[in-house]
Amino acid sequence: MKITRIESYVLLDPGFDRDACSSAQDDIVVLVHTDEGITGVGEVDTNPWVAQAMIHARGTHVLGLGLEEMLLGQDPLQPEALWDKLYTGSFMTGRRGLGICAMGALDMALWDIKGKALGQPVWKLLGGARKPYITPYASLLPTGHTVTEYRDSLAAKARHAAQLGFKAGKMEVCIRGPYAHNGLQEPDEAIVEIVAACREAVGPGFVMMVDVCYCWTNAKEALRVMRQLEPYDLFFLETPLQLDDLDGYAFLHDHSPIRIAAGELQNGRYEFLDLMDRGKVDVAQPDVGRVGGLTEARRVCDLAADRGRLIVPHCWKTGIGIAATAHLSAVTAHCPYIEFLPAPLSEAPLRRELVIEELHLTADGHVPLPQRPGLGFELNWDAMKKYTVAHHK
Repeated sequence: MKITRIESYVLLDPGFDRDACSSAQDDIVVLVHTDEGITGVGEVDTNPWVAQAMIHARGTHVLGLGLEEMLLGQDPLQPEALWDKLYTGSFMTGRRGLGICAMGALDMALWDIKGKALGQPVWKLLGGARKPYITPYASLLPTGHTVTEYRDSLAAKARHAAQLGFKAGKMEVCIRGPYAHNGLQEPDEAIVEIVAACREAVGPGFVMMVDVCYCWTNAKEALRVMRQLEPYDLFFLETPLQLDDLDGYAFLHDHSPIRIAAGELQNGRYEFLDLMDRGKVDVAQPDVGRVGGLTEARRVCDLAADRGRLIVPHCWKTGIGIAATAHLSAVTAHCPYIEFLPAPLSEAPLRRELVIEELHLTADGHVPLPQRPGLGFELNWDAMKKYTVAHHK
């Protein structure tokens, strides 16, 4: 089998909101075609236009080859070897950031091809299941232009998630700092108020996480609020500090009463080594696409296991990324939860419409191990046509 063609589609919700704290408004969907008629599909959560350029750009020397040109004519059933080929060949333009993100979408598609070609779900090809099912948490982003609207919206979504059968949920409390929702800049007391309202809404038996979206400028400021949040029994608090403040993360690990989680934006295993060894995070959150695909995500999971860290993957996109994340979780014993953006609770049409026959939650709050070959979803081509704004073939 040989790779014959790579297509990419940039998708955009025409009603996107520049002030929203949500990257589920756009997407890049990558299709890797083969000479045997098998096509793999992947996506990555990054700026889709620049990822598309990275994939299709031409190379002119051995330090900066194009990703597409390196894959054409290759055997797609060797995703790990191809990952190393792409990483080495794009040494000058890749290695971190966008280069790894673009590789992540391609790697996801290659594993999809391999599973379809061998008639196996991808988790079987990654080493076999380490658990009988996958446990998702509902990832909840509220609406509202005031802190009261935001609080009430989030509490209502938390109640709805519990009614849908979720046993855990993450509250996106993004109301201050550089990435605050709709320009909100609220005091720390408002964060505590919102967390308290959500805990009251779901009760003590619901596992609750909180994401504050890099809102604090220093670790001591963060610690003061985290101590106030301790009574609400949080499973973890996500991204309290800016991404590169590794010493601040280490300080919080040493002093916080709550687990610290981070890693949604880390690219490749080497950045996770810094985050876990220097930053000492308790919960590593690789995003399958951004970290470099399933090949590199599995390497990160192994590094976390060696260090006694939990893995709770980030996934804020569509059913494509959710499927890939589920396969990663299935083979990772120290992955208690995956992020799951519930379609009924999402304002993003791409999340609701892009795939059909996606993974579903059972009444007991679990997702069964996927059984279909490959990643196990089907694209909705009506949605693809509806939202495509740039197509490279």
